[in-house]
Amino acid sequence: MVTKIGLTGGIGSGKSVVSRLLRIMGIPVYDSDTEAKRIIATDHTVHRQLSELIGQDILRNGELNRSLLASYLFAKPNHAEGVNRIVHPRVKEDFIRWASSYEGEKTVVAMEAAILLEAGFKSEVDFVVMVYAPPEARIARAMKRDGLSREQVVARIDSQMCDELKRKQADFVITNDGETPLIPQVLELISLLSENNHYLCSAKK
Repeated sequence: MVTKIGLTGGIGSGKSVVSRLLRIMGIPVYDSDTEAKRIIATDHTVHRQLSELIGQDILRNGELNRSLLASYLFAKPNHAEGVNRIVHPRVKEDFIRWASSYEGEKTVVAMEAAILLEAGFKSEVDFVVMVYAPPEARIARAMKRDGLSREQVVARIDSQMCDELKRKQADFVITNDGETPLIPQVLELISLLSENNHYLCSAKK
């Protein structure tokens, strides 16, 4: 049976860096953001449900009208919740299929998701790993990476679940503060998973 890691953390925490290390160490990682974009762009069931929610103009010649979707998402806070209720179940189904494809081939796989806990994906993983970084480090990284202003990054941080709540639900915390080496922490995680593989596979969190 495949043990599934749920890798989470706020914007700028360094989830993608940890994901790359896991891949280098032979652990496949499902990037939920990338896959959600693919599903939104190609899934006909999602297109139908978005049309019912937003209107027929969301599709243009059978393709998703991305600019209209973006305008809808940012128009009101509850609009994102409506879209997420459509997309998240499909992402969850896709992840389950993806993880099952590694049965007999891999003992551990991972899902990277910034909103792993908020989206209800915790029920589909066996072990939650939080990547933590100090707020100022997160702000600086996100500003540099995404070309955002400080105010924009802070607003995104404030819109996500706070670190303390994430930490309480995590089974393992990786500190990515620019000083604490990451590789030893990832190796410790893999060692822990190896030692407890039978337990993790038989007892869902």
